[in-house]
Amino acid sequence: MISKALLSLVRCPECHGRLTGEALRLVCEGCGRRYGAAGADVLDLRPTVEFEERTRYLDEALHVDARHEHVSPPLLGSKIRNDMLRAFLAPAPSDIVADLGCGSGRTLVWNRDWGATAVGIDITPFFAEESRRSADLLLADLRKLPFADGTFTKAYSLDVLEHLSPEALRGMLKEAARVLAPGGQLFVYTHARKNAPIAAGLRWINALARQLEKIGLIDMRQERLRKSDHLNPLADIPDLHRVAADTGFRVSRISYYTPIVGGFVENILMRMAERQMAKRAADRLTGTMAADAADKEAVKAARTSAKARIARSRPTRMVLESLTAAMKLDLLLFGRIESGPFFALLEKTGAPGSSR
Repeated sequence: MISKALLSLVRCPECHGRLTGEALRLVCEGCGRRYGAAGADVLDLRPTVEFEERTRYLDEALHVDARHEHVSPPLLGSKIRNDMLRAFLAPAPSDIVADLGCGSGRTLVWNRDWGATAVGIDITPFFAEESRRSADLLLADLRKLPFADGTFTKAYSLDVLEHLSPEALRGMLKEAARVLAPGGQLFVYTHARKNAPIAAGLRWINALARQLEKIGLIDMRQERLRKSDHLNPLADIPDLHRVAADTGFRVSRISYYTPIVGGFVENILMRMAERQMAKRAADRLTGTMAADAADKEAVKAARTSAKARIARSRPTRMVLESLTAAMKLDLLLFGRIESGPFFALLEKTGAPGSSR
């Protein structure tokens, strides 16, 4: 949606001048640039000149499974990330919150009970129907945010930083610091390249997944596509602290997440279930379309069917909730062991390079 609150917050991404007019026809009072909307429910404030480095998530091939179209309840890994977000950031109704790299906008939908003013920002237009109806969404580049200095009190970014180069990461964090008020907080979930020895368990699980894929029991093509532009700019946790300080933050809290149980559940059990559902869908489509088209439609049908089953079947939900509870063992057992994946709360310190 495009609310009056959103229109009061946004500024020109080029000069940060005020925007006047209606959502479909906005004009910057400072530089005269014109902006509009991507449909009736998403404001488009992308920079007039694109950055050379662009995410592969703009590629429609990454979205053929239609997982972005509807919001399911938070379960499995998404439940763990959302619970950690709520525990670390804990926005109040008085907060103004930015979801930096919101994807489908599902996290905004899950956390409407915050009561805070919240804005979802992404460079790609693959938003869910539920978020389009209930959340303020904005097409924008995280390296050139269309907001004035100090607009937000809190922000978060989930599964985004690993897609950025070192240069883009610093640009994004400097912009996040700029639009946060003094003392503002940024919650991130991402990973560094250096892992702990316990990550050998996850490597074993991934090796098992490759073997199961060879014999047709699982299909990891879509996951490989989604991870194909991972640049992993952070070398290790000390590098995180250096980058944070250089961009105007300090790391005030951190917890590690090496998903051993989670890796087996999501990379093996869930992929096997999805593969079986896709095969059944492909069998129904055989003869009605070309093989490649049938395969793509089968993947989409499997994802849609799974979401529908979660929505209507209490036993299915209970099984997934039990698996989610088991996955939380990774946090309890390994949360203090410094490893690659981590949850961190960054606090704005002032000028880049400062500390306190």
